[in-house]
Amino acid sequence: MSAAFPVSPGWATTPLLIVISAPSGGGKTTLCQQLLARHPEMTRAVTCTTRPPRTGEIEGRDYYFIDKNEFARRVHARAFLEHAIVHENSYGTPTDQVLDNLRQGQDVLLNINVQGAATICARASADADLSRALVTVFLTPATVRELEERLRRRGTDGPEQLEKRLAAARYEIEQWTKFQYLILSTTIAEDLRRMESIIDAERMRQGRAKFTIGD
Repeated sequence: MSAAFPVSPGWATTPLLIVISAPSGGGKTTLCQQLLARHPEMTRAVTCTTRPPRTGEIEGRDYYFIDKNEFARRVHARAFLEHAIVHENSYGTPTDQVLDNLRQGQDVLLNINVQGAATICARASADADLSRALVTVFLTPATVRELEERLRRRGTDGPEQLEKRLAAARYEIEQWTKFQYLILSTTIAEDLRRMESIIDAERMRQGRAKFTIGD
């Protein structure tokens, strides 16, 4: 837990399923990395994808890289908590991985797009355990111009792909009202501070906290 959160012998809380979404270049991958580095009690659900690995990405750490036929087989078997097509590639979150970690008392962090977040919210509306655990956060720079500058600095897309990402980003940003929290991305340190404040507040919710007062 973060250093700011009070710990008491008579206190406990149910685990969180933390969903962070952002447009491409919004900073969600960096934020998730920072959270995991500071919070050993938290685990990240590793997504399956049909896209090829980028430079430096490792199988099982960043993604599970599978082909389209295997992805389709898992969709048919209902093996994904959510799945979506983004920029012509498929992404899916393994259901068993998420639920097993929650049952073991671990907070689970999901770095997914707005389509995936919407699917999980729909699943949670019919599942009391998921609903109790779910926390949704949308992260975005304050302007599309700033987002474009971040994508250009990243240098992974050509002009045509960049325009596609920006067009998709405008739609994604419009979905922010469907999330419980909005973080306007500024610096890495400030994004992390705001996210940790959200997590602390959610852990103290009356519906999650279990507390027995001591003598």
